[in-house]
Amino acid sequence: DFGFDEFLGPMGQVLGLLAQEKNTEAAAAIQNMGSILNIQPKKLNFPKARNHFQTKVQYKLPLFTGLKLTMYGKISKQMERLKGLEAQKVMNEMEYQTKKTFYDITLVENYIENLRILKGHMDRLEKIIENFKSEGYAKDTDVLEVQAKKAEVLAMLNQAKLNRDLAYQYLSFLINEEVDSIEHVKELAPMPKMETQKMVQEAIDYKRAQLGKKITQMNVKLQRSGFFPMVGAFAEYGSADDKPFNDFWKKDAYTVGAQLKWNLFSGGADYAKVQEAKIKDMQMSEKLVLAKRGLALKIDQLKTAIKSKEYDIKARSKQFELARKIYDMYQAKYKEGLVKISDVLIKHAEEIQALLQLLKAKTERNEKVFELESLIAKESR
Repeated sequence: DFGFDEFLGPMGQVLGLLAQEKNTEAAAAIQNMGSILNIQPKKLNFPKARNHFQTKVQYKLPLFTGLKLTMYGKISKQMERLKGLEAQKVMNEMEYQTKKTFYDITLVENYIENLRILKGHMDRLEKIIENFKSEGYAKDTDVLEVQAKKAEVLAMLNQAKLNRDLAYQYLSFLINEEVDSIEHVKELAPMPKMETQKMVQEAIDYKRAQLGKKITQMNVKLQRSGFFPMVGAFAEYGSADDKPFNDFWKKDAYTVGAQLKWNLFSGGADYAKVQEAKIKDMQMSEKLVLAKRGLALKIDQLKTAIKSKEYDIKARSKQFELARKIYDMYQAKYKEGLVKISDVLIKHAEEIQALLQLLKAKTERNEKVFELESLIAKESR
């Protein structure tokens, strides 16, 4: 409201006098027209409060951002792949534990079978001593020694059964399903046949380092976007009135435009960001080299340890076979009265010890094999 009603009063008087042709009064009124220009409309200068409702929709479209959005998109994809490799590492650990448990169950059940055979030997030896005792060739202490050794074997057998039950419980936990029995596998897990350098290339940690290198390279390009202008387009449509949506289509308006924004001077901040990104990229390059060398060393060490355990298993197998034959020989000598029962029991203990050492060597060899497999991405095996 511009307050025109405050001007219309004096102007109406002049027009009325002119219409009545009262020339003298009209002339005086016209001379006083200049006073109208001094009027300061109160409605214009001191308006009353009123509502103003504005509704609009705006759409902005970046046309060029100095490759910033492109780099953000590429970095996001690489980060997604990085998370996938981290998940793969967790899955490899689960697979490692599952495979190890399968082979542990096979080994412990074979161990139980061997302990049953050893217990059968003790049962036969006990019967022989009982017969010797009835004929006066053996003492009560001989019987007690055999029974004590037999109880020791039974304790080992029961402990092995408990370990087997624990292994089944752990396997059930790993696969989230109740497991009562498994199909036995070979005692020794197959050795991966991949060459060391190929293993390094397919190792999860090396792939993670490679992705980290790609991300730092992209970050350098991302920081360089500060040197380029930003160009965008926008469109806006809306309406305004003292009442919401009042005569919306009659009072609508639209705006279409483009914008260019270019920071010509940033006090060296953009340059510093680029240099910082380059330093991180150089650090990542060094980490990639170290990761490659470290993985190659670890893989070679695992392969060497596996070969060493294989030689150890061959030796332990021969020792166990020899200990069993020596025990059978001493048992035969005892029947002939050539050795004491304590000598027979000593050889029996050596047989058990040789069996334990063989089992330990096989278990350690399998652990190294599964550890080697866990380094490699599953799809590359």
